[in-house]
Amino acid sequence: MNDRNDFDSLFPAVPFSRRGFLVSSVASGFALAVQPVMAQNVIMTDTKGLDTGEAFIPVQGATMSGYFAKPAGGKNLPMILVVQEIFGVHEHIKDVCRRLAKAGYLAVAPELYQRQGNPSQISDIAGVMAIVAKVPDAQVMGDLDATAAWAAKDGGGNPARLGITGFCWGGRIVWLYAEHNPRLKAGVAWYGRLVGDPTANTPRHPVDRVDQLKCPVLGLYGGADQGIPVATIDRMKAAAAAAGKAKDVEFFIYEGAPHAFNADYRPSYRKEAAEDGWRRMLAFFKRHGVA
Repeated sequence: MNDRNDFDSLFPAVPFSRRGFLVSSVASGFALAVQPVMAQNVIMTDTKGLDTGEAFIPVQGATMSGYFAKPAGGKNLPMILVVQEIFGVHEHIKDVCRRLAKAGYLAVAPELYQRQGNPSQISDIAGVMAIVAKVPDAQVMGDLDATAAWAAKDGGGNPARLGITGFCWGGRIVWLYAEHNPRLKAGVAWYGRLVGDPTANTPRHPVDRVDQLKCPVLGLYGGADQGIPVATIDRMKAAAAAAGKAKDVEFFIYEGAPHAFNADYRPSYRKEAAEDGWRRMLAFFKRHGVA
């Protein structure tokens, strides 16, 4: 099979118009809603040996901004889509991309709320959530397809070695994308919601579509997460088993860890759990052909 031709048939070129160009909303620094930042814990990965910068990703009738990082001059690289928290592509998400690039990946974080607004510039959580609520799952799936296409065609990535990881809101999206894209090799979801009530923009949740999983997913969750009870993880495991997908669903629960335990800029950060989760993520990608 010709990987490139096969990829093009699944992700055809998206119509693009300069008139639809979107002003960049990739944040400089940390989102306003997360201030003050816990500076003593923040990981700041340097760019030595890396190519980094803004990605301009063609989507339907417009251009979506994003941030990318990869080994300098790298070609045919394994690709990781990095899906943001509710705060958008701010400094923490960009640093995640740089960490992945240091591990040999082309990492790309698309600004998936760009049509609806820029959450990084809003200082209150309610205002951020008002933007997030407007973002349809279907739009996100299409935008991630477009990001994968950009990474393969313009970023120097190998479409046969595609993975995804995401945090909080992005963790839920990891599960949905693994249920959407047949070319995905593996996903790692950090504390992403698994169940919920349907809405117009979020008509189905990961547990509702687990029978559609196209690849293995590792879920990294906190045992003390008040918003994602362990019971919902058990429900996801049961649904996967009933659908014959038990082998594609793997969880690791960090006892005593809260939600957002990887967010080093927030009080929720738990260094030991975050570092262990990072090691597990890299090993999972390697085990499933994203390396």
